[in-house]
Amino acid sequence: MDKRVRAAQFRTRMQRALRDSEMTQSGLAREIGVDRSTISQLLADDGARLPNAQVVGACATALGVSADWLLSLSDRPESAADLMSNSLSLTKAPRALVDERIFEWHKEAAGYKIRHVPAALPDMLKTRTLLEWEYSPHLGRTTDQAIGASEDRLQWMRGTQSDYEIALPLYEMHSFAQGVGYYQGLPLEIRLEQIDRLLQLTDQLYPRLRLYLYDARRVYSAPITIFGPLLCVVYAGSYYVAFRDRDRVETFTGHFDNLVRESELTARHVPAHLHSLRAGLA
Repeated sequence: MDKRVRAAQFRTRMQRALRDSEMTQSGLAREIGVDRSTISQLLADDGARLPNAQVVGACATALGVSADWLLSLSDRPESAADLMSNSLSLTKAPRALVDERIFEWHKEAAGYKIRHVPAALPDMLKTRTLLEWEYSPHLGRTTDQAIGASEDRLQWMRGTQSDYEIALPLYEMHSFAQGVGYYQGLPLEIRLEQIDRLLQLTDQLYPRLRLYLYDARRVYSAPITIFGPLLCVVYAGSYYVAFRDRDRVETFTGHFDNLVRESELTARHVPAHLHSLRAGLA
């Protein structure tokens, strides 16, 4: 950028930052320890000179913006600390169904494609009986209330205009069907009912709902949800780690797309696989 243009841009952004912060030139001068005339000269000079780095940094700190933005090295006025705070957040993850935080993220991303790698079978596709079996040990007497409160949210998620792509390890589906591992002790009738529900939903909601099964020996993923271009949330157990900066969202989107490419069974083949699992159980 031409020095004259950069200097003019600096003055424009300084004036904007002063206006947004509701700080006077005298107040800024006191804040950074210079004469008021120094600030007046910075804003009035029509030459190509820029203040030294110390003055630029002091002005940026006092006005709550970044020095890079004042110097037209960035289009984001936030400070580096604010950018980091806004782009990365840590949220408590309760042992619940569709908790309020997850639901807010789904509503925010309505209309966008949502890519999801669940920790187990996806809650939005589960039968009530499976939810009761899974969550009763944790929710106790409040299980019915929690499931009832979540059903409306799950129905909203199924009915929204968002496309859902769900990638699940093959072993997860097989463990569920056989009632082993995480699903140890799950009665056969609940498993059969759940397979029927998956067949029904994958038929009714296709192509807006697409389920993929990948071989975890070839590719691996932690539980993750990507809400369009807006944010990516990694489930760490007790917490959700949410990223909002574009580069990280794109990186995780590429990771999910690779799971889809490497899937053993695509959305078109999953129903036949479910029928095969069901036949083996029956």
